[in-house]
Amino acid sequence: MPFSLEKVIRPNILELQPYRCARDDYDSGILLDANENAYGPALVNQREGDLHRYPDPYHVKVKQALIQLRQLPSVNHVFLGVGSDEVIDLLMRVACVPASDKILITPPTYGMYSVCAHINDVQVVKTPLIVEGGAFQLDTEKVLQDLKANRQVKIVFLCSPGNPTGTCLSHESIRTVLESDYEGLVVVDEAYVDFVDHEQGSVASWVSKYPNLVVMQTLSKSFGLAGIRLGIAIGSPEVIQILNNTKAPYNIGTPSAQIAQEALSPQGVAQMMEYRGRLIRERGRVIDQLQQIPGMGRVLGTNDANFVLVQVLGKDTNTPCNQRAEAVYKHMAESKDVVVRFRGKELGCTGCVRITIGTEDENNQMLLRLKESLTAF
Repeated sequence: MPFSLEKVIRPNILELQPYRCARDDYDSGILLDANENAYGPALVNQREGDLHRYPDPYHVKVKQALIQLRQLPSVNHVFLGVGSDEVIDLLMRVACVPASDKILITPPTYGMYSVCAHINDVQVVKTPLIVEGGAFQLDTEKVLQDLKANRQVKIVFLCSPGNPTGTCLSHESIRTVLESDYEGLVVVDEAYVDFVDHEQGSVASWVSKYPNLVVMQTLSKSFGLAGIRLGIAIGSPEVIQILNNTKAPYNIGTPSAQIAQEALSPQGVAQMMEYRGRLIRERGRVIDQLQQIPGMGRVLGTNDANFVLVQVLGKDTNTPCNQRAEAVYKHMAESKDVVVRFRGKELGCTGCVRITIGTEDENNQMLLRLKESLTAF
């Protein structure tokens, strides 16, 4: 079914005349148009860049580097947000009428989809993943049934690789949703996609074929830049324009953009790829070591991210145990100075802790402290 922007985007957003900021018109010369402080920033130690000037509203140089890295047609397919969370929030605000429209999520999944929905007074339809055996894959038949039963769903959020599952959704299942008669947006969250080492990785190149597809990425994970808060939306130029019309005029600051541009340079990408390789090797080693520790159960999912999801077994039952997993998690944090995350309350994750892959030394310390904590409970 042909995608219609008018059926998905709220009418008031389609009619919105975006705020025109000073740098939309001119960005060089004697700039006396934006009420900036011409004497410069009030800093004892001056930093690089014109911090007393408002930044480029669209950061075209950063987008140019991104389209080279991700092999995208043009900068018109890229939106930059203050982390992926701004992208999630903006998508809901442009598409979902409060107290009327809905989103669909597939638990277990990233918690911010539901948080943003509640903030925006948007209802949440939950269609669980197939979790048996740690599969963590889309139940496509149930997804399509729920979409037909909930015509107010404007956005489907699919996390791939998933959080906390660490598992890529099959491309076939994503394509099934995209090629159904569903008329809303399909958002694929690829925060961890650079840690995938098989062919079922990014679907970003699909945006030229599917105008209702939005792919989210970030510089927080593989590029190690969580502190600059730079998220990315990749989609059709029409959807990206809507996001640009709606965002705050200068949402990405100059320092963040400068760091992003450096990270996306050939040298920065090479450094990212080196770290990626080391993390993937460490991921394999940690999985092997975890499976040899008495009291630990299965490592679930397909391990496509920079973390692993592993079961903690009951001391006497030899089955996944939330009570022991939570006790071990707290003991490690409070007595062993190693912080992992208890995820046992998530669907299909009973008795699980999620462990981020650290440096070799950090991983060695984690494995040692985990063994010590298991003996205490």
